[in-house]
Amino acid sequence: MQDPDLELLIKAAQSSGEIATGFAMDRLKKWDKDEGAGPVTEADLAVNAYLEDTLQAARPDYGWLSEETEDSEARLKKSRAFVIDPIDGTRSFIEGSTTWAHSIAVVEDGRPIAAVVYLPLRQKLYSAALGQGATLNGKTIMASRRSKLEGSELLAARPAFEPHHWKSAPPDLKRAYRPSLAYRLALVAEGRYDGMLTLRRSWEWDIAAGALLITEAGAQVTDRKGADLRFNKSDPASNGVVASSANIHAELIKALA
Repeated sequence: MQDPDLELLIKAAQSSGEIATGFAMDRLKKWDKDEGAGPVTEADLAVNAYLEDTLQAARPDYGWLSEETEDSEARLKKSRAFVIDPIDGTRSFIEGSTTWAHSIAVVEDGRPIAAVVYLPLRQKLYSAALGQGATLNGKTIMASRRSKLEGSELLAARPAFEPHHWKSAPPDLKRAYRPSLAYRLALVAEGRYDGMLTLRRSWEWDIAAGALLITEAGAQVTDRKGADLRFNKSDPASNGVVASSANIHAELIKALA
């Protein structure tokens, strides 16, 4: 029997995809947020409004944290909260790419318990519930079991491989990249890559759903120092994100400066 929160998230994600893809890109209204926080579009706000109305109506006792909603300390008093990025990869969305995603999670006492990462233009719906495994379009996925760091293939932005981020020279790793952080985490959960890392401050709404996919697929995820990720914090960010095969995770963390 499917977890009721996960069932709710899946339906909400699918409807979000219909809303986002319904916008005419040649007439899309877009602007830059204050303080260099990146672009936002009317599609981001429309999806956010739909999710906020739908999810909070279904679970009025849950808190709410979203990239596109002004934050409120009221969520800190809730044991469960939605953690939402209406469109992760807004720049990709604006450019007409297919790699943007809806990232939707429920967290309980700091831990994700239900999660969906949905890429409507790639028809890829990743989902997970705590203790029930992770799936892609309903089929179970498992993360890489790679046991050797050297030669591993990691998703990371190019600056992450600059020498000052490593205790010695960066390991001999193969690098790839996807703009959406949620999608990067999902690809590691799927076993397409051995790991991913971002060494920048990372917002909870970008990583909460992907973090559960990672652990339910048998991999490991922490911040850049190896500390467990916690969610629905007063400061809703982490000190980077490192996710990988459980067999290489400690070695990867140890190699970072």
